[in-house]
Amino acid sequence: MARKQFKAESKRLLELMINSIYTHKEIFLRELISNASDAIDKLYYKSLIEQASGVSKSDFSIWISIDRPSRTLTISDNGIGMTKEELESNLGTIARSGSLDFKGAMSDEAQQEGGQPAKDAIDIIGQFGVGFYSAFMVSSKVRVITKAYGEETAWEWESSGAEGYTVKESERSGNGTEIILSIKEDTEDEKYGEYLEEYRVRSLVRHYSDYIRYPIMMNVEKRRPVPAPEGGDEAAAEDKAPEFESYIEADTLNSMTPIWKRSRSEVKDEEYNEYYRDKFNDYSPPLKVIHTSVEGVVSYDALLFIPAKAPYNYYTKTYEKGLQLYSSGVMIMEKCADLLPDYFSFVRGLVDSQDLSLNISREMLQHDRQLKGIASRLEGKIKSELSSLLNTDREKYEEFFKAFGLQLKFGIYDNFGMQKGLLEDLIMFYSSTEKKLVTLSEYVTKMGAEQKYIYYAAGSEVEKLDKLPQTELLKDKGIEILYLTDDVDEFVLRAMDDYKEKKFKSISEGDLGIEEDEEDKKAVEEKAESNKDMLAAIKEGLGGKVADVRLSRRLKSHPVCLASGEGFSLEMEKILSAMPMNNTGMKAERILEINSEHPVFEALKKAFEADKDRMKVYADLLYDQALLIEGMPIEDPVAFSNAICGLMVQ
Repeated sequence: MARKQFKAESKRLLELMINSIYTHKEIFLRELISNASDAIDKLYYKSLIEQASGVSKSDFSIWISIDRPSRTLTISDNGIGMTKEELESNLGTIARSGSLDFKGAMSDEAQQEGGQPAKDAIDIIGQFGVGFYSAFMVSSKVRVITKAYGEETAWEWESSGAEGYTVKESERSGNGTEIILSIKEDTEDEKYGEYLEEYRVRSLVRHYSDYIRYPIMMNVEKRRPVPAPEGGDEAAAEDKAPEFESYIEADTLNSMTPIWKRSRSEVKDEEYNEYYRDKFNDYSPPLKVIHTSVEGVVSYDALLFIPAKAPYNYYTKTYEKGLQLYSSGVMIMEKCADLLPDYFSFVRGLVDSQDLSLNISREMLQHDRQLKGIASRLEGKIKSELSSLLNTDREKYEEFFKAFGLQLKFGIYDNFGMQKGLLEDLIMFYSSTEKKLVTLSEYVTKMGAEQKYIYYAAGSEVEKLDKLPQTELLKDKGIEILYLTDDVDEFVLRAMDDYKEKKFKSISEGDLGIEEDEEDKKAVEEKAESNKDMLAAIKEGLGGKVADVRLSRRLKSHPVCLASGEGFSLEMEKILSAMPMNNTGMKAERILEINSEHPVFEALKKAFEADKDRMKVYADLLYDQALLIEGMPIEDPVAFSNAICGLMVQ
């Protein structure tokens, strides 16, 4: 029997294909099961077209057999089988897709007859092409015994790799295909024997092929106690250890019915919760379930979950985002990162599409137009569902936001505000007036007609921010302030620049842009003019620590505060300074503001007129106090302590 050569490629191509397309060798079983499912699909569809009798969907199955002594693993089906010509065409040419050709031919035939092929009938998930050759990753030899439906003769194809193959007549009782893999011997690096273990095969079927729509069967050896003979001595039987006998029973390894293929109305919340906890190892039920089915240019089913709590490693580099990716119920990838943008990386779940090729690599996925279309639709769906949750169940949304709101903020900041339109209505901040989280939309809705800006204060804790001297004027006028307590918050607002044409303004910025009483404004300006020499002396005495010293129009009861210039705030300086390896050297412009209505101002004036040295001590103390109020370190704690003690003993 002459050995034939592969028509398409050489040994080098086969090696490259196996090593580059598939990251994990275990997927060979997924590929062969998918091919078996395709073969059954073809026969079932053919029976529908030809209205053949005696063909029932319930009669179809896929069988897996393990023979450890001979180190063989067999996958068989009772599908359409192959003729000799089909066998050579499909398996003799690397990457030749018999299933794809069949699907095209059947679609053309149905259309010529004026009909439309049933969608589920021609949903071909695999192909006798690249996928079949994944068997050589674990096999030293592959035999294929097949008999086409309606034919009398069976044929056997055999190959040990890229050197070539043989085809000869064979024996098979019924139609279908049987693939016998001679599993490689174990090496130091690879334990191929694991694919001859029942538990391993069972777990691979469950992981990759659980939703194949035909039963995947395996004969499993089990044990049962041998019943005691009738009429025996019962007392003696109780003292005797029970005897067991072995028997063979056929187990179904797959569930066959994906929960996401069922109608939303048919699935109970308990079923969703059980599926989520089982598949994603979370002891808590999901906060939100998103179950959607889309048909069109790109068709897919998606079952998504928003967790109730962030995983312990969510905000670390070890966390991997991504959705499970299926092609017609067959898993392609455990975590497909391309389906989710980073700002929605908390979403768990899966996408199942018949429009995606089963034989696809990570590199190909990155450029797959259909995948990008699915990702875009999912992004819009997640945004819509979160908006709905915000509007219909505020308590649950706030629970979500406390777990994952930081990621939404990163989404705005990381893209320099490019995702502002998508995410701006989902973020929340603590309100000085509402004493709870509010959205930017809620803030703007309550703004008075004369209010120009959205005011905010940035710091580590709400309680501390609420006591800042800079809040006094705004509170006095009944203006709401947003308290920003996450490090990224102020950077987010800077990236956004505005919300509904309302600019953001820090309460520490020099000019708050608030309409003032003209008499009060004039009085402060006159005081500043009459004390300009003293203010200049204080600035000089602080030795370049501040850009300016001014009389404050924002302070009411507090003696002093620090303000900053436009663009870069004291809080931003503090956050950047705390970062490891920070070498930006960026500093906020510091402006010392003094309350001219506070008794300390009169003390400064007297010191300026009588004792310039004492005035400098006062100025240093006020500056250090302003730093402490801002939560910033003072430059010389010892000098600060000595100055206070010196004043106490005078």
